[in-house]
Amino acid sequence: MKLLPRLVPALVHAVEPGISAAVGRFHPIAPDQMTEGQRELVASIQSGPRSKVAGSAASATPGSVGGPFNVFLRSPKLGEIFQQAGSFIRFESSLGPKLTELAILVTARHWSAQYEWFAHHRLALQAGLDPKIAEAIAQGRTPEGMQPDEEAVYQFSLELHQQKQVSDASYARVRDLFGEQGVMDLIGTNGYYSLISMVLNVDRTPIPNGGEPPLAPLTSR
Repeated sequence: MKLLPRLVPALVHAVEPGISAAVGRFHPIAPDQMTEGQRELVASIQSGPRSKVAGSAASATPGSVGGPFNVFLRSPKLGEIFQQAGSFIRFESSLGPKLTELAILVTARHWSAQYEWFAHHRLALQAGLDPKIAEAIAQGRTPEGMQPDEEAVYQFSLELHQQKQVSDASYARVRDLFGEQGVMDLIGTNGYYSLISMVLNVDRTPIPNGGEPPLAPLTSR
């Protein structure tokens, strides 16, 4: 099954007057300009497991955060709920790092979330995902040579995004491999990173250091 073509309007990468392409719509907040709630959210994020990940938007600068967390600061209580959910998905999910990252890549491609792909492509490869699988997803193709667990996660995630539900066969494969907790953790991964993709796309979060967007628009095949 191929990813359905997704329209990627030019406005996703366009810049409105007064909005800097270097920082996105939600400008970074200096630590001395933060409210108490915002400082508490930054401290919560930076005291968690994300701070140990090299290059993480959570640990780039002491006292401040980047990526989606910078947007979370606009609603600190909601941001704290979201970041805790994301921390569980990233570091405690029953699926393990490789399969979690695979589902994240499927989600990032579905949403054409450039920053999300940029951030998690590297993490997926570090977790052991075959680069050819990631490349096929980036191109909107069904990867070849997947292991049974990878294929189950890929197919479930793809159907969930495209069809808004999953077939009995895809549900049963994930359940039989990972149990009902695995099904829930996989739903949660796709759902949370859909939220993150929305946040990043609304923000128009730029690729660090002026990098080019890694995902090309998908066209009909």
